[in-house]
Amino acid sequence: MKNQGNSSHGDSGRLSTDNEEEFTKVAMASFQAREEEIERRKMEVRERVEMQLGRAEEETRRLAQIWEELEVLTDPMRKEVAIVRKRIDMVNRDLKSLGQSCQKKEKEYKEALEAFNEKSNEKAHLTSTLMEMVNDSEKMRMKKLEELSKILDPTN
Repeated sequence: MKNQGNSSHGDSGRLSTDNEEEFTKVAMASFQAREEEIERRKMEVRERVEMQLGRAEEETRRLAQIWEELEVLTDPMRKEVAIVRKRIDMVNRDLKSLGQSCQKKEKEYKEALEAFNEKSNEKAHLTSTLMEMVNDSEKMRMKKLEELSKILDPTN
């Protein structure tokens, strides 16, 4: 009876039903195409995520390997460095000893220089005193000689 109801509207009712079915088919096809597109994009994103996870796992393994190498890393020149450090320590001890010796000898030198200068000044003073005494002695002897000469020769 449905056809009869539609037939009362004429062919346009049938056309309307055909249009609705066609519209439904198109809508379903469009919906299915969108769902397929969504699923395809979802798979693409999933593949990209899996690729990035793979790269992240590889990077994690690489970093773990580098970390292990860092943990066991030893200085290849450790022995040579230790030898040089010991020699530096020995030289430091020698330098300390030599520095103390230099200070002691500098002090001795200053004391000797001071004593030398004191003795030089004393010698200069004594020499000056001697010269004055010799001059005074010569003057006194000359005076005495003149007195004796006058006594011998009263005419002068």
